[in-house]
Formats: sequence, C-alpha cells, structure tokens
Amino acid sequence: MLFLLFSCEDENENGDFILDVPVQISSFKISGTDGAIDQKTGVISVTLPYNSNITSVSPEIILPEGSTISPSISTPANYSQEVEYVVTNGNLYKKYKVRVQVLQPILKFSINEIDGIIDNATKSISVVLPSGTNVSALTPSIELSTGVSISPASGVAVDFSAPKVYAITAGGRTENYTVTVSQQTMGLKVAFLGVSSARGGITNLDEKAAADWLFTKFSGVTYISFDDIIGGKDLSEFDVIWWHFDASMDIPEVAFEAKAVNALKNYRAAGGNLMLTTFAAKYLEALGVIPQGKGPNNVFGDFPPAGFVDQNSSWGISFKGHEDHPIFAGLQTFEPGKANLLEKGTFRLNHTAWWFLPEWGGYGNGAGWRQQTGGINLASEAWDNELNGRVGIAEFPGNGTSDGNVVVITFGAYDWYNEADASGTPSQPNGFRSNIERLTENVIKYLAE
Repeated sequence: MLFLLFSCEDENENGDFILDVPVQISSFKISGTDGAIDQKTGVISVTLPYNSNITSVSPEIILPEGSTISPSISTPANYSQEVEYVVTNGNLYKKYKVRVQVLQPILKFSINEIDGIIDNATKSISVVLPSGTNVSALTPSIELSTGVSISPASGVAVDFSAPKVYAITAGGRTENYTVTVSQQTMGLKVAFLGVSSARGGITNLDEKAAADWLFTKFSGVTYISFDDIIGGKDLSEFDVIWWHFDASMDIPEVAFEAKAVNALKNYRAAGGNLMLTTFAAKYLEALGVIPQGKGPNNVFGDFPPAGFVDQNSSWGISFKGHEDHPIFAGLQTFEPGKANLLEKGTFRLNHTAWWFLPEWGGYGNGAGWRQQTGGINLASEAWDNELNGRVGIAEFPGNGTSDGNVVVITFGAYDWYNEADASGTPSQPNGFRSNIERLTENVIKYLAE
C-alpha cells in the first residue's frame, strides 16, 4: 500500500494526473453583453437587445490559465438554440450550457393601466377594456427595448374603433404591429370550474392560462370549485360552466362525488350549458350526457418534464361541412373549413382525449359515432375532410325542452400554455393562440344563446 501511495504521488508530481486546477469560466460575453453564469448548474444566460444577431457570433470568454474550451470560440456559434461548451484543464472538465434570449421590441403596451397581450409571432397586440369604454381617443403607455422607436409614440391619443397599425423601427429595420382593442362581453354569467378551492390555487399552467384569459375577456365570470358544488352552490345563475382539466388523464375523485355529479346533472336538466375541454371530456359519461362506454377512446399526452417540439408541422383542425357553425366564426383559416391551433416550433404536451373512429369503438365513421353517442361531430384533424377519422370537437344538444347543450374540445392542439422544454429553454410563442381564444369565446357565446 505504501508503495502504491508513493507511486501515485510521483505521478502527480510528474503531471500525469492533474486534479488541482480550475475549470470555471469567469466571464462570458456576446456582443459586449455579460452573461449571468450559474456555476452550480453550468447555465450561462445572456439577454441581448432587440434585433441582435445571434446566428453567427463569436463570444468573448475568460478561461482559467492552461485550460481549453470545445467547441473553439474562434468559430462563430448559432445561439438561436442552446450551445454547450466543455472547459478542460488537466484531467478535469466542466460543461456549460449557453442560453441566449433576444428582447422583443415592445416590452409593455397598456391602456388605462390594463396590459395588452403581445403576440410577437403574429406581430399583434390585443387589449380588452371594460364594457362601455370610449375607444375613439385612448392613450397607450408603451415600453420599448433599447434602440427601438415606435409610431404613433407612447402617450399619443389614438382612435381604436378599428385595429391600429404601429410601426416599430430599430437599426434601419421596420416592422408593423397591429393593435386591436375590444371590450369585455357583458351580460353573460360564466363559471370557470376547477379542483382547487380558489382560482389562486390553480397550479396547472394550462388551466391557469385559460382562466386568466376568461376573466379578462368576460366581465361576469366566477370561479367555482367542486367543493363549492358539493357544499350546495347555486348553479342556476350561470349561463355556461366551463371545466378545462389539463392536470391529469384521470378525472379527480372529487368530481365523482354524488353531490357534484347530481348537481351538474340537475343544472343541465334545467337548461344549463357545459363546456368540457381536454381531459374533462372524460366526464361526459358520469354526467349521463352519453351512454356508458361511449366516452373518448383515445386518451394520451405527456407531462413535464416530458413533451416535445414539432419543427415541421403546425397542428390544425378540419371543420369541413360545418363552416357556417357559429363556433368557427372569425377563425384564421389556411383554407375553407381548416384552421391551425398550434404553431410548428412551439413546445407541446399533446393532451388529447378524443374519439378514434376507424378501428376502435365499433363506430366505423362519423355517422356511426353520431348514432351511438347522440352527439354531433364538428371537427377532426386537418387532414380529415370527411370527419370520419377523429372527433376532436363535438356538441351534445339538449332535448329541446329542458336539457342544456354540451360542447367538448379535445385536441392536443388546444394548448393554452406552452411550457419550457426539459432543458429549461422557453418555448416560442404559439402564433395561433388567437384561434384558440376565438374558438373558446365563440363556444361560450353559442352555448349562452
């Protein structure tokens, strides 16, 4: 043992096995901007001004003496994706992941202290103001990235009776953003149903994003929980109850409590209307809307940190034959009867709870599904012109004298929130979220008629 010990010491002295050397990057810059280095995780975050070039850039890095880095910083890197570096010194090495974010031109756009929703993918901004607001002379407050100018300028009164185009200029480049101002829908009483005891307790990001939009868009919105219903909450005041359930493929036990099920059945029997989206479509059987055994037969999806990005295809829907149905009014279509909901390149969990028709369930096609479920299939995947392959949007009308209507939306493309990927890289914005919003608004108004 002593012989081996002294042998190891001799090797260290000769430099054959070197461990007592630094491998940490002490400074990382891109275009003169310092990155924030997390030595524990090895993540380097760099935020650059709008219009910065990040596709072919050589960084400035201060390395420990005697160390090397791979890939070489003499070769320009493309930072539109995460770039990994390995610093090696002696027999030690350390990995770093560089994540670069370029600021958007407009950081904030608000009117009457109400923030607008900025969609940089479609270069659009939407602001929802209280009903009755005079929109003919509104004065936006606008915050811009460094080096960016805008026309009309912040603080200038503008007539928003129609969409207004704002010109963004930076570094000799000009882009147009379209600002649309709308007003909250009055007169409708809508309930957003959830499992948590209060809206602030919603933890699922997709459910939270849907609720936030609803409370912004409609003035008469109330959050209710299943415990509220079990406790005797009067549901008769609501024109529509919307349950968007995205947290699990399994319906939570509280939803099957007899008091909850009976209260919702009675609500519908008295003319109340329901919208069930994503995994909530599995609740149809418990509510007696469809026969037992006829619920969605193809339920799947990922949960964080899983998920993926489809770089090749945007995901859309086909509503061929139902182009005149009110729920599809005003959708941005790529051909008659077809619209995208989820843009390619956007991170997705693909939460789906639809009916797969050709091989499963004995339906055969859309006609067989309608006959066995009593529903009306309104939309399938974008390739399905005859609506004989999938049922992704459907309605289940009442009997005309009492029962209210029920609409379900079960597509994986019906995605309100696009999570970061497993590495923590933020997703690009979904350029078709406006179609999701319009579809949902249309369904609520249609049900409330």
